[in-house]
Amino acid sequence: MLFKQMNYFVTVVEKNSFTEAAAESFVSQSAISQQIQALEEELGVELLHRQHRKFTLTPAGEYFYREAKQMLAQIDELVTETKRIGVDEETQLNLGYLRVYSGQELHQAIAEFSMTYPEVSINIVNGTHEELYQELRQNTVDVVLSDQRRAFSDEYVNFELVQPEVQIELSARNPLSQQDAIDIQALKGIPCILIASPEQQAFEEDFYRNTLGFDGTFLFAESLEEGRMMVIGNRGFLPIEVAGTLPAPAISVKRLPLTKNGKALIRNYCAFWRKERTNYYIEEFANVLKKLFDGEE
Repeated sequence: MLFKQMNYFVTVVEKNSFTEAAAESFVSQSAISQQIQALEEELGVELLHRQHRKFTLTPAGEYFYREAKQMLAQIDELVTETKRIGVDEETQLNLGYLRVYSGQELHQAIAEFSMTYPEVSINIVNGTHEELYQELRQNTVDVVLSDQRRAFSDEYVNFELVQPEVQIELSARNPLSQQDAIDIQALKGIPCILIASPEQQAFEEDFYRNTLGFDGTFLFAESLEEGRMMVIGNRGFLPIEVAGTLPAPAISVKRLPLTKNGKALIRNYCAFWRKERTNYYIEEFANVLKKLFDGEE
């Protein structure tokens, strides 16, 4: 079976005319008719029931049309992406991740992806959720690893990776650190330390106060290391992005799961990218990352 025959058949069905299909395909009407007859003979079934100059689709023809159209679209995408990869001397993949993320899976994914696709140059940036969202909107990054804070948009691929429990880091000198878990209400008198640049502090505070329910004062650090030093100094508690495997905290720090009204707080972490910019390498990187979060070898 030739893909050309499939293409002719789909065109005839969509134009509802052999004449118009032949004109669009730059062949004669008799040639396109012969190709579809050859297709039916190869399949051993009737696809088009012909009546004088009109035709109707048989049940087999309806099924073949749907599947053939989808297959032809996939083939077209395959050809386009193959040509693009072949033409590009150096392909770049621009990644963004949360400034407070310290899990091992992202680093492992980058290493594994780079071994498999050495022709791809990987550029990495970090930022707050809002900063990464703006990077995506402006097409300055291709894909980001971030938490979900908005309803999923149809403009983006929202590739869900993991849904971990929220945890905090607290000085071991604080009596609350001796608990197995800590309720958010017990933290009201302790400052919440957030990692954000001065421009992003208001966005981060609004999310943690009004969405997650932290009801107290806020302190800010511009890096995860600075925030953890503030925890060691017993200046407050630090919400931690627990997407994946984290290194153990410092000896003087306790990491505790956070609850609200007796229930664990859950976050949703995804790889996000714009649908219109989808390509083979973005999808491959997201799949590698998902495999690592799932604990697969």
